[in-house]
Amino acid sequence: MRRTPFSFDKAHTAHYNSTKTHSALLQRVKRGWVWNQFFVLEEYTGLEPLYIGKLHSDMDKGDGSIKYILTGEGAGTTFTIDDSTGDIHAIQRLDREVKAQYILRAQARNRLTDRPLEPESEFIVKIQDINDNEPRFLDGPYQASVPEMSKIGTSVIQLTATDADDPTYGNSARVVYSILEGQPYFSVDAKTDMDRETRENYTVVIQAKDMGGQLGGLAGTTTVNITLSDINDNPPMFDQRLYQMSVPESAPVGSVVGRIWAKDRDIGVNAEMKYSIIDGDGRDTFDISTDPTNLFGIISVKKPLDFETKPSYTLKVEGANIHLDPSLRHRGPFKDVTIVHVSVEDVDEPPLFDSPAYYIELPEDAEIGTVLKTVSARDPDAANNTVRYSIERSTDPEKYFYIEITSGSLMTVRSLDREEIGWHNITVLAMEMNNPTQIASASVAVRILDVNDNPPSLTHYLEAYVCENAKAGQLIQTVTAVDPDEPLGGQHFYYSLAPEAASNPNFTLRDNQDNTAWILTRRGGWSQQDQTVFYLPIFISDGEQPVQTSTSTLTIRVCSCDQEGNVMSCNAEAYSLPASLSRGALIAILACIFVLLVMILLMLSLRTHRKKPYLCDEEENVHENIVRYDDEGGGEEDTEAFDIAAMWNPREAHHHLGKMRQDMLPEIESLSRYVPQACVMGGGSGDSNVHGYVLAKLLEADVDPCAPPYDSLQTYAYEGEGSVAESLSSLQSGTSNTDHEYDYLNDWGPRFKKLAEMYGVLETNSPPMW
Repeated sequence: MRRTPFSFDKAHTAHYNSTKTHSALLQRVKRGWVWNQFFVLEEYTGLEPLYIGKLHSDMDKGDGSIKYILTGEGAGTTFTIDDSTGDIHAIQRLDREVKAQYILRAQARNRLTDRPLEPESEFIVKIQDINDNEPRFLDGPYQASVPEMSKIGTSVIQLTATDADDPTYGNSARVVYSILEGQPYFSVDAKTDMDRETRENYTVVIQAKDMGGQLGGLAGTTTVNITLSDINDNPPMFDQRLYQMSVPESAPVGSVVGRIWAKDRDIGVNAEMKYSIIDGDGRDTFDISTDPTNLFGIISVKKPLDFETKPSYTLKVEGANIHLDPSLRHRGPFKDVTIVHVSVEDVDEPPLFDSPAYYIELPEDAEIGTVLKTVSARDPDAANNTVRYSIERSTDPEKYFYIEITSGSLMTVRSLDREEIGWHNITVLAMEMNNPTQIASASVAVRILDVNDNPPSLTHYLEAYVCENAKAGQLIQTVTAVDPDEPLGGQHFYYSLAPEAASNPNFTLRDNQDNTAWILTRRGGWSQQDQTVFYLPIFISDGEQPVQTSTSTLTIRVCSCDQEGNVMSCNAEAYSLPASLSRGALIAILACIFVLLVMILLMLSLRTHRKKPYLCDEEENVHENIVRYDDEGGGEEDTEAFDIAAMWNPREAHHHLGKMRQDMLPEIESLSRYVPQACVMGGGSGDSNVHGYVLAKLLEADVDPCAPPYDSLQTYAYEGEGSVAESLSSLQSGTSNTDHEYDYLNDWGPRFKKLAEMYGVLETNSPPMW
């Protein structure tokens, strides 16, 4: 098949096929058509489909036998082709900003056989741009900051507007910027300074216009909010030339008197201040500091105030900026000065001691009533009220001291002992008479000086031992002494044996002159069988005046030892040195032994006498205590009873029938109603008296409306009836004067153990008590 040149027509495009190149194309291309680019404008708004171009093959005879086919991007949806004529139309609105070009493929086929008449070829449809997009600021509105008083031409912010049109075609994307609002401060030719203290915030409207700003171009705008940042271009200034302040004289050091403020039109660190007192008679009495915000000056008390001494002060205070800009020093000075007048207010102050603390030294042997010190306090106010003194008792709980209420004389009222309390820290109070709430205090430290009033004594090691194989001159113990006194020159003790032991043949003492002494043996041949314990009195004296002495006894035991001198065993039986026992001591020991023997004999005699039965004289009245038992087996030891004196005359009971019962509430039901009258009456004259008393009590209980429905009175005439032990009562039991044997009580069990111990016979083979 011979290929012939293919020509096309395109609306609004250049014609790429001409007759001048027709013969050249026939020579170079072996196909019947040539494909080129098609160009079409975007944003077509007509009602009919937009004609793009026409496809034509020189094999087309116009008889409709050729069929044109279009494939590729947008074929059938965006672009359509007339398969008979080859006309291409756009049926959708085209937007270059959405898609700038389309790649399509075309082919001519036989309509009947559908065989391709030419090979498929590719062509491009390019969308030509029109100015349909305005410039846009994508990040607006914008925030910017620039220091106040900035020089003209200072860059504030850089903005960029974006235009979606094609920058390579025409002026559609050529943007020109301009300021719509914000002159004269933000314009190309601005010549005006900007002061933050005058105006801090500005709003600038920026316009971006395409087409190079020409008429008909599209424009977009944005807003820039510009804030002027502060610089230190304003000096501080006090709002008052004179400040008046007052403070009570009782204000403690560090108290705040008042505050001042040097105002600065600047803000932030540029307004921070530093205050100082540069002159005035109060520069040593008051101090000034800056508050945490570094804006205000705080005036405080530096030294104690006294209205009576100085009632007012004057301060010259300077306030200056901390952070200065060197380029703006010509605007200075950046500081200001003001005057502060401080008045001291008079208050009723507590008394004032002539010294806040006192130190006193006093020997411990000072007599009661000794004056330690006379303290003095006065009323600092102009009234000068009378002052009374006292001691705070919590500081002297044992009441060793007393202070005279008017003179302030501090004295002792108890004996002092340095070894018990070496320091006394008391507090003395001074109170105004006219205003008891005004109280001042002062501390008094009393040091008790040592006096040699304690004798020395051996330490707690008061025992030693000597081995049986010890030889003469052998060291058995080193003794030391202690003394609670503390002499200035140190302790020095002197040792010797007591006079009564100085010539003993067993031990001797050597004073080492270094506050120690050695105990040495005088002989050998020690034996536990001869004597196991020796008591050695040691005489000790100190070297201070007055000299104090004491005698301590060292116990020395004789022990069995091995070859190395280690103790194996000791006998604890004591034997005194003959020299250590005086005649008076021996007499006292014998007297004690004699008294003990007499007491033993007396106890044995009383126990033997208790074995005899109680004898009952028939002419005597036989009486018995009426008692209440809370437990079983109390027996003869139960002493809780009615007054036995009332039983000596039982007839008196009839005179008290109308009285309230005063005895204890009965706990055992009376058995008297169950006792046969005949048995009761057979007891004799003594029994008759007891029986009458019991009946009187029974009648009293029966007629008493307040008495419980039971009786606490008991009769013991028949107690124990029915028991294997029979009656244990002494009534009607004293029929003979013969001794009774009570050893059988041991066989009756634990219930009669107490009676067996009271009336049983002592074992003759028991060991002696002493």
